[in-house]
Amino acid sequence: MKKLALHWQILLGMASGVVFALILTNFSWGAEFVSDWIKPFGNIFINALKLIAVPLILASLIKGISDLKDISKLSKMGTRTIATYIVTTVIAVTIGLLMVNLIAPGKAISEETRSDLIASYEGDASVRISDAQKQKDAGPLQALEDLVPSNIFGAASDNANMLQVIFFAIFFGLGLILIPEKTAKPVKDFFDGFNEVILKLIDLIMLTAPYGVFALLAALVVESPSADLFAALAMYALTVLIGLALMIGVYILLVWVFTKNKPSFFINGIAPAQLLAFSTSSSAATLPVTMERVEEHMGVHKEVTSFVLPIGATINMDGTSLYQAVAAVFIAQAFGMDLSIGAQLGIIATATLASIGSAAVPGAGMVMLVIVLAQAGIPEAGLALIFAVDRPLDMCRTTVNVTGDAAVSLMVAKSVNMMGPPNVKEWDDDYHPETESITKTEEV
Repeated sequence: MKKLALHWQILLGMASGVVFALILTNFSWGAEFVSDWIKPFGNIFINALKLIAVPLILASLIKGISDLKDISKLSKMGTRTIATYIVTTVIAVTIGLLMVNLIAPGKAISEETRSDLIASYEGDASVRISDAQKQKDAGPLQALEDLVPSNIFGAASDNANMLQVIFFAIFFGLGLILIPEKTAKPVKDFFDGFNEVILKLIDLIMLTAPYGVFALLAALVVESPSADLFAALAMYALTVLIGLALMIGVYILLVWVFTKNKPSFFINGIAPAQLLAFSTSSSAATLPVTMERVEEHMGVHKEVTSFVLPIGATINMDGTSLYQAVAAVFIAQAFGMDLSIGAQLGIIATATLASIGSAAVPGAGMVMLVIVLAQAGIPEAGLALIFAVDRPLDMCRTTVNVTGDAAVSLMVAKSVNMMGPPNVKEWDDDYHPETESITKTEEV
């Protein structure tokens, strides 16, 4: 295994997990065995990644901003980052609408299948509708109010509050820039060392990645809904997948045009993060690996990765936006509704804004979809139509989200002249006990 590249190790773990689960489903005790004895290891792997997400953002963002030493550089980078994220999101939603109108998957659903799906997932849909209603009832500036935490320790205790952590880190970094360099140096040195420790922890966690994704995929297979429901939604799922594949093609094209790097350079660099995103369905959990791959394997300076990627993991949800556009029109088609051009333009605007407020955790896109449906006048109960295939599609759209974050970081880095050659580090690169013992002997 050690001789294989990381992405091949992860792929092998994923394939082995699927095959293992398929074999065990032939036994009456198989599903229970996987849930009790295999799935917990997958959960432990995800928890380990989530464990370092907040410390990583704090350390890397504070370090990255303080290293800029100039607020004008931060403003320039921030403007380009947000603008690029918004443009790619609009492109994603537009691709989704084009594909769903072209293929029209909702028109293939029969009345009987529609009733069965709604009956099967009505409970799940009602929970998401209730969550979305709370967000809709909030004031117009609630999102801005929620951006500023009243307690940084409380904000850091929940990965769903990632924007609050980012706000504090930017605010703290600005403070470091504005005080005398001599006074700021001890604080900067602390965060430099803290950041290096977190990056080393990422390397250690990634040694277990093949086994973690094995457990996650095995659990997914045994918990999947029945095959006949998948067959009924195959055309819808295919529409989403085609749209997501086209979006990845857009990223490759943008990286090629703006940075002059070959597609193979980008794909090979981001592949492990993509596979991890697919396995975990969480941009936040994948963030540590995304930062490591973009910085070490693609040569983007730490000042850029520490700023662009944490923000991207929170507000850049291109895959989620594309899925929301397809799902909204699909549900409308299933109910026999014809959406006007104006309604579909409204979906573009709403899905773009909703993706910014979507948490970087599994299933968050489903909650935001309710808001998109309500805006377009589509029955929210139709949410139950797509629950059967939401989990695998969530895995795919998270992969696109992470790919988009990496692509934008490369483009921003190129625009501010902060790209260099890749500098790959192994997990034990900085550990030399022989040298340390010799040095100590010489000192004595």
